[in-house]
Amino acid sequence: MAEYRVPLRDMRFLLNEVFQAQQLWSKWPKVRSVTDAQTLDAILEGAAKLCEQEIAPLNQSGDAEGVVRTADGQVVTPAGFKKAYKLFAEGGWQALGGQPEFGGMGMPKQLTVLVEEMLYGANNSFALYPALTSGACLAIAAHASDDLKHRFLPPLYEGRWSGSMCLTEPHCGTDLGLIKTKAIPNSNGTYQLTGTKIFITGGEHDLNENIIHLVLARLQGAPSGSKGLSLFLVPKIWVDDQGELTTFNQVHCGSIEHKMGIKASATCVLNFEDSKCFLVGEANQGLAAMFTMMNYERLSIGLQGVGCGDNSYQTALDYAKNRLQGRDPNGSLSKSSLTTSSAPKDQPADSILVHPDVRRMLLTMRAFNEGGRAFSQYAAQYLDLAKYSEDPGEKALGESMLSLLTPVCKAFFTDKGLEMTLLGQQVLGGHGYIVDWGQEQLVRDARIAQIYEGTNGIQALDLVGRKIVANEGVFYGYFSKEVHQYLESLQQEVDLKPLVQQLEEAIQALDKVTKHLVEVSKGNPREVGAASVEYLHAFGLVAYGFMWLKMIAVANAHEDSEETGFYAGKIGVAHFFFAKCLPQVYALITSVYAGSDILYRINDEDL
Repeated sequence: MAEYRVPLRDMRFLLNEVFQAQQLWSKWPKVRSVTDAQTLDAILEGAAKLCEQEIAPLNQSGDAEGVVRTADGQVVTPAGFKKAYKLFAEGGWQALGGQPEFGGMGMPKQLTVLVEEMLYGANNSFALYPALTSGACLAIAAHASDDLKHRFLPPLYEGRWSGSMCLTEPHCGTDLGLIKTKAIPNSNGTYQLTGTKIFITGGEHDLNENIIHLVLARLQGAPSGSKGLSLFLVPKIWVDDQGELTTFNQVHCGSIEHKMGIKASATCVLNFEDSKCFLVGEANQGLAAMFTMMNYERLSIGLQGVGCGDNSYQTALDYAKNRLQGRDPNGSLSKSSLTTSSAPKDQPADSILVHPDVRRMLLTMRAFNEGGRAFSQYAAQYLDLAKYSEDPGEKALGESMLSLLTPVCKAFFTDKGLEMTLLGQQVLGGHGYIVDWGQEQLVRDARIAQIYEGTNGIQALDLVGRKIVANEGVFYGYFSKEVHQYLESLQQEVDLKPLVQQLEEAIQALDKVTKHLVEVSKGNPREVGAASVEYLHAFGLVAYGFMWLKMIAVANAHEDSEETGFYAGKIGVAHFFFAKCLPQVYALITSVYAGSDILYRINDEDL
């Protein structure tokens, strides 16, 4: 099987050429001082080296070994994980995007999403441990008291402690208003928390010395439903006023889940038994505070789909180049100037790269992987705008666009991520189904990304119901306006005219169906749920078309450069996306117009 290699050239292409990140960062004093070209290169190279040499080699062995819960409730990670995590922590990688005043490096999201993708591409199970810690840090930084920030953020950034997110309970998943975990106040300002949480990623493990759990619970007398939830910080080992570890805090791992994939990630049932804790933020405002972490995790999990897809593509491409099977349809020695994969006369067959269907699968994988990577940069740019801009209008735009784009990133990245791993498995045929090549593991690992952090159906409901219909398309209007303005700026680019026209027609169709959804949902709330998944996918396809047009516009300007092959590849994949992928948007939109009545034509008992 091919060894995972970080696509550094493509990452630099997006960061430096397509999105010109440093030009944007130069406007913000907090970022400008830490994002010189030399520092950025060192970060990308260092992260790539760590992922390729230390973390990726543990992917298959970690899957085979899994995590183990001992008789006393401790969880042991697979061989090599502790060493790799120690190297990760010592390298300062957990602090990459953290607040500088508490020991973080303060790097912008446009950079950190690239490092996150590397981690997921190298080893999904490993990547989840630091991902949960980063999310916990964000929630603490945004909502906790200064005392809690000073006490907990530095060791979290150092990687000495890690974080978890505790929402789901045995009787409730999406409907968090059903949470039963209770917290009782103490006289000294702390609380005692009791309850059970399930499906807790990284809830117990042996990678570092303490785990900081962020737990949604209900105070006595709190309002019913989600409005009565508060957020609590529960250390596994209690932390005193000086930041020193003291006694075990009665947080027990009741069991670990035996899962389809991500087997080296500890997914735990946690029992809190009168555990001492701190309130984070205001009482009964816990769900809003937890959403700071949840929204981070949703973008992060989206990157899991991109990373899995890219890893699968690398193995599939390597296999296709070396697998000899059949002959080129154009002859035993290819007569096509577009193909160089046919075999020498003394070999019995051509490589399978000559076959149209294999090329279709590989090009589809590359188109969606690189489209997703570009869209993650696009979304991260708005996150940075919201965080760092000193202009109130820009900050508001960044927050609005993030609200719109987050469910698309989570759901579309992961839906396509699974699809791309399946295509990679298909390229290998029978070899893709056995363990040795790693493709079946990627399929299993990618599958969970469509489920946790809010299922993709819930993400689609969030996009259509909350982010579009509820505000009558205002957020969508910002996105549409940007696409239309960009298309207008390319009117004089003769070479791009057919693609510009294609995307113009697609965005107009999306504009029209968006307006339709806003109107019909007023009279029938079922229309939101009936249309949401197809609408999200239509939005994703148009957004990727926008990204590919940005990329081909840059690539066209470099036709005569020393890297002709790199830019020619970009141009070729862009044309493939517009010819074979973007047209799917019209079938999806047709399905949206079909409405909700068709779903209820059959009675429940007849289903």
